[in-house]
Amino acid sequence: MARPRLRGHDLRAVRDCYGLIGVDEAGRGALAGPVVAGAVLVNAEFLNSDWCRRHTSVINDSKQLSVARRLQIYERMEWLMSEHRILFAPGIATVEEIEQENILGATRLAMRRAIEAALSLGQIQPHPPDPLFTYDNPPDLQPGQCISDWKILIDGRRVRGLGFPHRGIVKGDSRSLVIAMASIVAKVTRDRIMEALDVEVPGYGFAAHKGYATARHREALLAGGPTPHHRSLFIRTFLEEKADDRNQTVMDFIREDVGACDDAEAESGAAGDTTPPTVDPSPSRRPWSRMKVAEPEFDLPPPPADAAPRADRAPSPTADRITPISKKA
Repeated sequence: MARPRLRGHDLRAVRDCYGLIGVDEAGRGALAGPVVAGAVLVNAEFLNSDWCRRHTSVINDSKQLSVARRLQIYERMEWLMSEHRILFAPGIATVEEIEQENILGATRLAMRRAIEAALSLGQIQPHPPDPLFTYDNPPDLQPGQCISDWKILIDGRRVRGLGFPHRGIVKGDSRSLVIAMASIVAKVTRDRIMEALDVEVPGYGFAAHKGYATARHREALLAGGPTPHHRSLFIRTFLEEKADDRNQTVMDFIREDVGACDDAEAESGAAGDTTPPTVDPSPSRRPWSRMKVAEPEFDLPPPPADAAPRADRAPSPTADRITPISKKA
């Protein structure tokens, strides 16, 4: 099997740092909808755990997984985060931001937001203390509490202007476990957004094709024109090729059709807030607190909804700081 080497790659990468942050995106080539990035944080303790050794061989690039398997892994990742073993967060760049920044700039923005949201969840300093300044009360940072303790791995080539030191890995979602996990976060998050858009704008089949240029999507575009959720820069060439002499030019078509939709939403007060979702930066417990938990079988169903949350337990004496990784013999 090829997939077990994903964990082996990350075990080698984590030797000289506290943990890894994997980043990947979904939706960059779609005709409609936002571009979404996922960021996943794992420390060396998790990568060396028995659970990781036994169960992560099923994790792979999200594009290589069935929908059912992808959702099963995502639910298991949610369980792992509730157990404070891993952290993950999505980052979203809207269609408007894609139009303003182009797709590369919007992808960079989504990745930065995903990393910042994950760091905020873990209460990890996004920048190390500046040695040029003298602090009256220097921060007492433990291992893992500063971004410099982590290594960021991104699928593909390096992203200029990301704002964080990182390493780009071509085809990283099929080589690195943490990047593959990030690809699942990005894919599942974006799929749910597109399924919600399918309810809001029926007739285009967003729930089925997720905004990509399938035959059904192209036919719907020719029949009904673009919606405010379509990327005009992406569909311009397609519509120019398909428009016949009886239609107006593509630029007028896009401008008038999308503008009419925007005006109708503004008049009805239905225009939604496009601000990317925020993450509560003050969790009740630090996710990296050391605690003993049962190691479930991967194929078991997720914990029941009425199970008592772990927050109800008495706080751990190490809950106020990240616990350093102990060296194992």
